[in-house]
Amino acid sequence: MRQRPCGTGGARSRRRPRRAPEPPALVPVLPLVLVLVAAMNAEKDFAPLTPNIVRALNDKLYEKRKVAALEIEKLVREFVAQNNTVQVKHVIQILSQEFALSQHPHSRKGGLIGLAACSIALGKDSGLYLKELIEPVLTCFNDADSRLRYYACEALYNIVKVARGSVLPHFDVLFDGLSKLAADPDPNVKSGSELLDRLLKDIVTENNKFDLVSFIPLLRERIYSNNQYARQFIISWILVLESVPDINLLDYLPEILDGLFPILGDNSKEIRKMCEVALGEFLKEIKKSPSSVKFAEMANTLVIHCQDSDDLIQLTAMCWMREFIQLAGRVMLPYSSGILTAVLPCLAYDDRKKSIKEMANVCNQSLMKLVTPEDDEPDEPRPRALGHPETSPDDSLAKQEVTANGCLDASCDSNFSVFTPAGAEGLPVTLNLDEIMQVLNCHLHDPAIGMMTRIAVLKWLYHLYIKTPRKMFRHTDNLFPILLRTLSDESDEVILKDLEVLAEIASSPAGQTEGPGPFDSPSLRVNHSDLQAPTSGRASLLGPPGTRGLECSPSSPTMNSYFYKFMINLLKRFSSERKLLEIRGAFIIRQLCLLLNAENIFHSMADILLREEDLKFASTMVHTLNTILLTSTELFQLRNQLKDLKTLESQSLFCCLYRSWCHNPVTTVSLCFLTQNYRHAYDLIQKFGDLEVTVDFLTEVDKLVQLIECPIFTYLRLQLLDVKNNPYLIKALYGLLMLLPQSSAFQLLSHRLQCVPNPELMQTEDSVKTAPSSRKVDSPSIDYVELLQHFERVQNKHLEMRHQRSGRGDQLDRRIVL
Repeated sequence: MRQRPCGTGGARSRRRPRRAPEPPALVPVLPLVLVLVAAMNAEKDFAPLTPNIVRALNDKLYEKRKVAALEIEKLVREFVAQNNTVQVKHVIQILSQEFALSQHPHSRKGGLIGLAACSIALGKDSGLYLKELIEPVLTCFNDADSRLRYYACEALYNIVKVARGSVLPHFDVLFDGLSKLAADPDPNVKSGSELLDRLLKDIVTENNKFDLVSFIPLLRERIYSNNQYARQFIISWILVLESVPDINLLDYLPEILDGLFPILGDNSKEIRKMCEVALGEFLKEIKKSPSSVKFAEMANTLVIHCQDSDDLIQLTAMCWMREFIQLAGRVMLPYSSGILTAVLPCLAYDDRKKSIKEMANVCNQSLMKLVTPEDDEPDEPRPRALGHPETSPDDSLAKQEVTANGCLDASCDSNFSVFTPAGAEGLPVTLNLDEIMQVLNCHLHDPAIGMMTRIAVLKWLYHLYIKTPRKMFRHTDNLFPILLRTLSDESDEVILKDLEVLAEIASSPAGQTEGPGPFDSPSLRVNHSDLQAPTSGRASLLGPPGTRGLECSPSSPTMNSYFYKFMINLLKRFSSERKLLEIRGAFIIRQLCLLLNAENIFHSMADILLREEDLKFASTMVHTLNTILLTSTELFQLRNQLKDLKTLESQSLFCCLYRSWCHNPVTTVSLCFLTQNYRHAYDLIQKFGDLEVTVDFLTEVDKLVQLIECPIFTYLRLQLLDVKNNPYLIKALYGLLMLLPQSSAFQLLSHRLQCVPNPELMQTEDSVKTAPSSRKVDSPSIDYVELLQHFERVQNKHLEMRHQRSGRGDQLDRRIVL
């Protein structure tokens, strides 16, 4: 029959579409799995477990699995009553291998509840089967299903609750599993793990068989976790173990201390507080029994965390470091370089980190006290300089007794970790000065380091030169340039400490070399490219007119071979940094006069300036030294020594100063006024007519007039009353008056000279009869003619230099008559 077109109408013409055959009905997946499991189990022999128990253990309903667990408990109890251990082991093996470790989740759940039931049935005997019971449960802790992990917690809780102290031999694996669950993302699992955790803590605290030795490696591994809950879990266990009297966790503190400090930086306030409490408890124990503490093993750990960027970690580590230094004493000396690396930068902190700064300062001071003279090399006999005192002013500090008891077979190896308690026999701790100096030099080199840190570094250097001078002088040649550069520091306090160190170097007996050293040379030629110190022999400045006296060099019983090198390099520094000389020059020299012998300083500087090739600098430096000499209270004694020239030493000093003072004519006259050489002052002023008078020259004359009116020259003004015996004084003053233009200084000096009395009116009957000679006469030991000739030669050099600078070369308009 032909089929009609689809478009034709009519009810009959419409055919229903043929229905596709229906697919076979799908069996639900889960029941199918159960069927398959049941089929597989049917093929296996689970005896002594009955088929009903096996079927219920695989059921998805908890209630049925629970019924199966009760049946298993009943069955195991019967075996225990019959003392049938073979069957008990067989049941546990079936539950473990065929169920708890099965591929199917419901079977695993049934295995877990079955193992818990076995444990309950075994009671106190469960300890005999703990390994077989615990291992499959712990394996389920890693299951991807959170519900199954929860059931594993529940099962293990029941097992541990029954076994109690018997689980301690398996504590490591239990702790390892719990530490993982502590960070579980599922809250139910985490809650179950907390219950199990509390149960384990109760068992540990009530039992004295805890194996701490095997537990520490696990604790050390887990303590570095960054998870908050894992950290909280670890800290809680440390607190529990600390509270158990029979557990001495302090012996193992070096292994976990490094992991504790980072926990102080956790975001959780509660965890930070717990960690603080734990560290505080440890510190209390350390204070109670310091002799049993392994300080050396923890020193480097503290050094690292004292440099942490977290304030709480850094402050806590610094507190520990303070206690370690004070309790362990010299045991900490091998770690001094590391401690200084951590502590010194903290001294420059501002008030925002005031607590850390104060704690660091205490650590620094305590560590400094540990360095004693016994850390120096043995004193080798060496020839002393003539007249050198047997002891120096600082020897009393060097003779202090060691206050810290205890010995340590120390080396500079950072792995050193053997602590010898106080009173025990052993080799003394040695100080690694080389490492300390590297740290100190590094901080002095760093321009970004804070002022208080630089001061602390300089205090350390000074302390080391006092306590260990012989060792320190090995480093002096490298340290010296750094100390000289530090004189340009912006802080006066830094400069003062720097000068103290330099003064100690220059005066320490340990710095005296035997014979010509690397800084001693027979050559007396000094320039800025090759600065050398003259020989130690001292030529006399005094003698017949033919004696030049240019070979003078300072000699003092308190100075060593470095003193002259210091003076040379200081002047070199002033020459290269004129701003330093202008701003800090007077300050530096005045402080040095307090720290060292003022006569030696002026004597040596004058001797060096005598051979200075930069005449302009020499003139400026002489002017600075002269101002200091005339105005500084620190030089009162030296002025009195020069005022009378009664001794050969004072005459020698005058001659040495005079020869260098000739670089500046006006200062030379002021030196003659100071020493009451008025006739020679007059002779010098007479020579001023042959000099090139400049504005600077007149300015210096003006300043000299102002000085004459100062208290320094009170004795000079009083001598104006004795006109008859001081004619050259009056002539010299009139000479200065004639040099001055009509200025305020001219009026001042003119008024002073108008007050000079008429000599006829000043005569008395006694003075006519006695006709006393001048109170001050020229010393016959000084060749004033030669000194005047030297003045002319020096000024001639200055004139030539000025003409060369002005482009006139050797064509001199005016010459000094030699």
